[in-house]
Amino acid sequence: MADPLRAVLADDHYLVREGLRQLLETSGEVGVVAAVSNADELLDAVRRFQPDVIVTDIRMPGTSFRAGFEGIDAAHQVRAEHPGTGVVVLSQYRDALFAFELFRHGSEGLAYLLKDRIGNLDDLLGAISAVTSGGSVIEPQVVDALVRRRVRRSRPAAGQLTAREREVLGEMSLGRSNAGIAQSLHLSVSAVEKNVNTIFHKLGLESAPDVHRRVAAVVRYLGADL
Repeated sequence: MADPLRAVLADDHYLVREGLRQLLETSGEVGVVAAVSNADELLDAVRRFQPDVIVTDIRMPGTSFRAGFEGIDAAHQVRAEHPGTGVVVLSQYRDALFAFELFRHGSEGLAYLLKDRIGNLDDLLGAISAVTSGGSVIEPQVVDALVRRRVRRSRPAAGQLTAREREVLGEMSLGRSNAGIAQSLHLSVSAVEKNVNTIFHKLGLESAPDVHRRVAAVVRYLGADL
């Protein structure tokens, strides 16, 4: 078996922090090398332990970072100083503005998950695996909010997405390959490929070979005028 991924956790609530530690370590796939309470301590721990991944709350008051964006600002700094370290940001906010702020410099190695999903260990481990491989994960509900915002702003193409195409878009936001989407939605791979191509056509996006680039393109397009 491969060695567990080395993780640093950051959350200002002790019970949440320790619960997350136990959840991850029980999986056997992740070992927590440090658990801290704010963004400044997070950066210090990353510099000392050189982890494979950090999992951080979006808000951790009492630091030198922007109020309300401490986790996001710390994520940007971690990626700048340690580009090989993946980052999973946990948020209670479904507002697309927060996700777009995280991805404003690019999406590689970044994930944005809602906190109420971390009880699903498979989702959390999937996000950790994605970011440590240079991919990205975006909360499907946030992608849906971005699409709705585009529709309200009279972008006709976004409004033309069918229910099935929106389901496929949500699966894409999780970093899944066409084969993974096919399995999740009980479709053939060829049907998924057709839906993906139609989505990019309707949204005016060029296809890209890497999953995380497809996700980044969707986010940048949908959030371009937020």
